[in-house]
Amino acid sequence: MNLIFILDNIVSSEDLTKIKKNILKLFSEIEDHQHQVVNYDLNGSIQSIKRKLLLQELKQILDTKTIERTKYYLNRLLKGLSVQKENKINDLNLNRWKEYDDLITDSLWIFDKRDTSGVHKAGYWGNFIPQIPNQLLRRFTKKGDWVLDPFLGSGTTLIECKRLGRNGVGVELNPDVAKAAKSTIENEKNPNKITTVILKGDSRKITILDKLKTLNINSFQFVIMHPPYWNIIKFSSKKNDLSNANSVQSFLKMFSDVVENIYPVLEKKRYCAIVIGDKYESGEWIPLGFYVLQEMMNKGFRLKSTIIKNFDQTTAKRNQKELWRYRALAGGFYVFKHEYIFLFQK
Repeated sequence: MNLIFILDNIVSSEDLTKIKKNILKLFSEIEDHQHQVVNYDLNGSIQSIKRKLLLQELKQILDTKTIERTKYYLNRLLKGLSVQKENKINDLNLNRWKEYDDLITDSLWIFDKRDTSGVHKAGYWGNFIPQIPNQLLRRFTKKGDWVLDPFLGSGTTLIECKRLGRNGVGVELNPDVAKAAKSTIENEKNPNKITTVILKGDSRKITILDKLKTLNINSFQFVIMHPPYWNIIKFSSKKNDLSNANSVQSFLKMFSDVVENIYPVLEKKRYCAIVIGDKYESGEWIPLGFYVLQEMMNKGFRLKSTIIKNFDQTTAKRNQKELWRYRALAGGFYVFKHEYIFLFQK
């Protein structure tokens, strides 16, 4: 469809009745369209727009009362179809911001279930849901950017990197976990021909700068961290595993060392996200998330957002809802149903 040509001709008219008649005709044609997207030509290149969104825009034009308002919406639609308005950190076209209705911009994230498409699986105890890196990578990276995950685990972040066309480097302390993650990530399709690298080692000490040189890049454009929630889950028997820290102070020192190691490799003004939860022990709520937040700020990061994400029951608690409800009533506390996503800028 030569949509741009049609809209250009319509907007050139000064007759409101004629404009509305032609818009109504176009609306009917789009309404009868059999596909979810409408393709159109833009300077010899085929572009597309969601059919539902285009109909909404045309309906808004049809509802206008004056020719000034009608032309305003028409020109806005034309601009959205023909002019790419980007910023430095992502590929979103802000002239067509309404298309990104699945991108969350509020600080409360509610997910009914985890994405299990492709190679994503929930078998690794403690891995986060794929929707978290998906949302963050689309907001804070461009295709071809480099992403660092210092706590790789089962590889969720690098799987999303592959899907979205971002290069990814993950660091994993446990060799067995790293091997399993490598196998899983390799089974994910790679339509964008991006690079994924798994480094086995301690994120506190590994020389990431040396690895950057072998990749012929100077820095990462985004860092996402999902560290252990201290000792809630023991991920290994290694002393240098954060989940084996003998105190909260020891945990925070180990985490701080990781932050200190990754800070120099993140490009200036770019973003870092941390997914973390709190802990309840010996009758006391330990605000682990806020301790971690403070460590990040102590290292020079600037807090941009605090996001609350709903947290479903763990496997251990799922079949003990009544028991945990009783414990909460008897013990004077509330059962965890949330975790944090802290967003920082260097």
